Amino acid sequence: MKLSENGKQRLATFSPDGNKVAFVRDNNLFIKDFVANTEKQVTNDGLRNNIINGATDWVYEEEFSFSKAFFWSPDGSRIAFYRFDESNVKEFQFTEWGDLYPKEYKYKYPKAGEDNSVVKILVYNLDSENTTEMDIGSDTDIYIPRIKWTNDPSLLAIQWMNRLQNNLKILLTDVTTGANKVIYDETNKYYIDITDNLTFFEDNKQFIFTSEMDGYNHIYLYGIDGELINQVTMGEWDVTSLKGVDEKKGLVYFTSAETSPLNRELYVVKLNGKGKKKLSDQDGTNRAVFSKSYKYYVNTYSSAATPSYITVNEANGKVIRVLKDNSDLLVTLAEYDFSFKEFFKFTTSEGVELNGWMIKPPGFDPDKKYPVLMNVYGGPGSQTVKNSWRANMWNQMLAQKGIILVSVDNRGTGARGEEFKKMTYLQLGKYETIDQIEAAKYLGSLNYVDSTRIGIWGWSYGGYMSSLCITKGADYFSMAIAVAPVTNWRYYDNIYTERFMRTPQENPDGYDDNSPINYVSELKGKYLIVHGTADDNVHLQNTMDMVTALDDANKQFEMQLYPNSNHGIYTGRNTTMHLYTRLTNFITDAFLKK
Repeated sequence: MKLSENGKQRLATFSPDGNKVAFVRDNNLFIKDFVANTEKQVTNDGLRNNIINGATDWVYEEEFSFSKAFFWSPDGSRIAFYRFDESNVKEFQFTEWGDLYPKEYKYKYPKAGEDNSVVKILVYNLDSENTTEMDIGSDTDIYIPRIKWTNDPSLLAIQWMNRLQNNLKILLTDVTTGANKVIYDETNKYYIDITDNLTFFEDNKQFIFTSEMDGYNHIYLYGIDGELINQVTMGEWDVTSLKGVDEKKGLVYFTSAETSPLNRELYVVKLNGKGKKKLSDQDGTNRAVFSKSYKYYVNTYSSAATPSYITVNEANGKVIRVLKDNSDLLVTLAEYDFSFKEFFKFTTSEGVELNGWMIKPPGFDPDKKYPVLMNVYGGPGSQTVKNSWRANMWNQMLAQKGIILVSVDNRGTGARGEEFKKMTYLQLGKYETIDQIEAAKYLGSLNYVDSTRIGIWGWSYGGYMSSLCITKGADYFSMAIAVAPVTNWRYYDNIYTERFMRTPQENPDGYDDNSPINYVSELKGKYLIVHGTADDNVHLQNTMDMVTALDDANKQFEMQLYPNSNHGIYTGRNTTMHLYTRLTNFITDAFLKK
């Protein structure tokens, strides 16, 4: 049975009682009532590249990580929804190849420093069929990264953020009148990350939230009036995930990087901050999903040497049942000379301790000299160096060819506190590149590394980093691959870029001083740049401007384009196989051919 006979639907979501479904069609919000067998159109002004109701614009979906922009109230009597007016947002376009006359695809993409959509939050009352606009202030150059119903169907929480993303407020809004009260107001000297950790208690008298206000990400308990009751967790370590609250017992469950930035351990603590207990018992990564009653949880544990080990546990951590141990996988991998990650640390010339992992070739001989391929991402809050299972078989194949694989988390990455993560503020690329160059120097000093054959590759932010390393670090890297790289932050979207860089108008030097385009004259090694022509995220424009600069500097390089491929370079065709064959050939030619 079709939900509707009147056209395509998206984002269909049941009401709490299951009798209705809300959905979006043609940028308008609709409600299907199964009992009355009716279809109600809630909004009428939806228009492509102009007005969106109940769904997000491109940049909200990409950077605030949600696409469904409508939410049923707890009792199903109302729907709160976003309205985006993107009429003043500039369009970006790219060519879709394959026909006699290629097509041009156009969509709204706000680049750094450019106009955003104007956002409104509206609440539709199903009984009265009236729509009320919520008061989010007169300033329209702002963001609403989250809205969430409290357990009172008359109160909606709206997270308001200024454009610089260093001031976050929670507005408790009366959905009948639209009037609001500020119950949380945080300002940060850098920026504030958005999470889904806001949790209202069932009695609607308290809520918990996470913040980096003391220099590390921790849990805080507030009254519904906005008064701080107490800080629930504290210490020089980050809470990495809030798993839930057992309100009856007054317990909070969370994962953190307390034992090491590489690990994710499961803990429980009382709401008053006392009695903290570690529930996980092995170093590695734990992902727990709790039952509604908080009596049980399913835990997925892994480490660099242990594939996913899935158990059912009591709330105190006791294992009740093993659902999957993956022991057969380890036996199989042993048959293929699988090489496990080895973790290491080193201290840079600036006195910064950095974490890394290394995969050595099977039959590793410390008296031989091996080439090294570094993999980098390096973006704000990210981590590639974690004690978790990731069986990357391409890495294994390269290791079996006699290449050492390495990844190092530079300054700016996560799980080491706010100052380590946010020190790259206003200077994206600067300290990250320094640290990756320091990693190449350290690796080159090892007896078993051939310092003349150190390469680096990355995708997206990692492609940006590898491009900076092969130019700024030309004396230490003999080869680099950049897949879908940002080469100029002026070309990237404003929510992400301005969070870390402010606008180009405010911080022009920060944008220009750290663009690899401005350092192409230093290129010495082999350089491959790869891009999909239909990348709607990091536009092909980045690669084309990098290529123009390389041409102007008379620097030789290699380039691979994938027509109609997106940021992930997958299209349903053979692009993934072709890409990794291309990368493999480039790497082996650079490292292994005499």
